[in-house]
Amino acid sequence: MLLFILRRLGVMLLTALALTFIVFYLTNLPPNLEKLAKSEASVRMTDDQVVSWIENNGFNAPVVSRYAQWLGVMPGWTKTLDTGEVRGRCIARGQDPATVASYCGLLQGTWGMSTVFKKPVTEVLGRGLGQTGWLMLAVMLVMVPTSLLLGVLSGMREGSRTDRVLSTFAIATTATPEYVSGVIFIALFASATTGISPLLASWGWIEGKTLFMGTATSAMDDITFWNFALPVMTIALYGIGYIARMTRASMTEVMTAQYIRTARLKGVSFGQVVLKHALRNALIAPFTVIMLQFPWLLNGVVIVETLFNYKGFGWTLVQAAGNNDIELLLGCSVVAVLVVLVTQLISDIGYVFLNPRIRLS
Repeated sequence: MLLFILRRLGVMLLTALALTFIVFYLTNLPPNLEKLAKSEASVRMTDDQVVSWIENNGFNAPVVSRYAQWLGVMPGWTKTLDTGEVRGRCIARGQDPATVASYCGLLQGTWGMSTVFKKPVTEVLGRGLGQTGWLMLAVMLVMVPTSLLLGVLSGMREGSRTDRVLSTFAIATTATPEYVSGVIFIALFASATTGISPLLASWGWIEGKTLFMGTATSAMDDITFWNFALPVMTIALYGIGYIARMTRASMTEVMTAQYIRTARLKGVSFGQVVLKHALRNALIAPFTVIMLQFPWLLNGVVIVETLFNYKGFGWTLVQAAGNNDIELLLGCSVVAVLVVLVTQLISDIGYVFLNPRIRLS
């Protein structure tokens, strides 16, 4: 088991280096650097001034060396301007060059400054990840039990009316993207002119004009059911259908196994067969799917957070991409890559413990 984990960690390290280098290369293409120069200095810069700005800020070095500096395995660049000012990757404005460290990259905890928010990337990402963390927690608490319950109920009796109804619901939710279900939820529950809110307000059943809030901005300071329910429902709805279908397929396969038939012939009740014999084996495949929902949630909240104006990780990523914030984009890519690789490692380890055949082999 230890050798398996060490081997996976090595593969994770190589994968992380490859993916982050690809993102670094794409974000540091010449058009992006020219756009960054004009946004940081002046949009009326001439081509010669753009080239000078790129050289003075260390962007003219080879991509591999700049990537190594960004990682922190190579000393940061320094340059003395004609005015006598000394600039460098590790030198902050007004700081004495003699007092700074030579290495200031990702490994040293220096992720750079956001050109949009004018704050350290770690501070911006920490705020966004904290907000998205609460959203992901709420989604998982709703999505996982509901989807497992629907999948088990559907798979216990294949072909029954319950199976057909739940399967239709699962397919419909999976086929509905978040930007469609989110708009529908807003129109139904958070609009003062359409949906059920005008009726409830006219009957005096609600105090305000709408049942739920159409924006989740206030949830950043104080999470309530009324300002957090719609974004959670929007994200969870798609995942519920997907996990329920996987659970149903796994449950259906297990219920037709020989040991289930043997248990039934011995007189074991149907409920005991499901709970003691079928459920654990049926949850092996859904467990992997559930673990893979974490990277999907982290990157899939982009639409929902933008739709409900919830300033989490997805909203931060949209702002960084829309404003050519290279350092923040690189920080977002590191977080996304780490979440994907760590959740895959956890799912592999959990799969080994759940399936004795893999552990014995």
